[in-house]
Amino acid sequence: MDSKKETIIISLGGSLVAPGDSPSPLGFGGASIDLGFLKNFKRTIEKYIGNPPSPSGFGVARKFFILVGGGKTARNYQKALLEFGAKNNDRDWIGINITRLNAEIIKQMFLRNCYPKIITDPNKKIKTNKNIVVGAGWKPGWSTDYDAVLIAKNYNIKTIINLTNVDYVYDKNPNEFTDAKPLKEIDWKSFQRIVGNKWSPGLSMPFDPRATKLAASLKLKLAIINGKNLDRLEDFLNNKPFIGTIIK
Repeated sequence: MDSKKETIIISLGGSLVAPGDSPSPLGFGGASIDLGFLKNFKRTIEKYIGNPPSPSGFGVARKFFILVGGGKTARNYQKALLEFGAKNNDRDWIGINITRLNAEIIKQMFLRNCYPKIITDPNKKIKTNKNIVVGAGWKPGWSTDYDAVLIAKNYNIKTIINLTNVDYVYDKNPNEFTDAKPLKEIDWKSFQRIVGNKWSPGLSMPFDPRATKLAASLKLKLAIINGKNLDRLEDFLNNKPFIGTIIK
């Protein structure tokens, strides 16, 4: 990646790509693809790539690593495997394969501006003049959030954006506690207490517990932003106040 441009990592929640909660137009249940979100996401990211000054007029041009998760579709498959006695390793692998399917869509979407291969090993450095690199799951034991943190470590990148489907990190599960409070800013130590320390396939947390531990040790900045409202992502990229949570 071009060191002259700021590089930002986006950990893109798979449930934004494929919500997996409604039938497809063909009548099959499962992994419906949210084409509306994808088209809006493409337009948003393309505003911020190019040679400085950005032709979009949005300030300094950037490069992006986009790490794509498996989301609800992966969790549905993992749950089905569990019914038949699958071990955690096998459940992780099916989730990894779903991340790679989702990543194929993102790569194709940015094809002209994208590195031609989906990266699956975050420790393997690449050289490219493309503005976007798309990645997916690597191996069992953690999520693509952890892969995103490994990329940050290996490329000396200090900022990760986690695009998810919630507005904020809360002090406790808002689906279980009506008095859960949204947090606009939190330190890594406090955030670790919220997400815990244990990883399991299909775990639904604002950020992977293992990724949290490594990100804290690297002193990264993480922005949790609801990807269903991409104006919030633009506010963050434009260094404006935004709706979401900062962890640092």
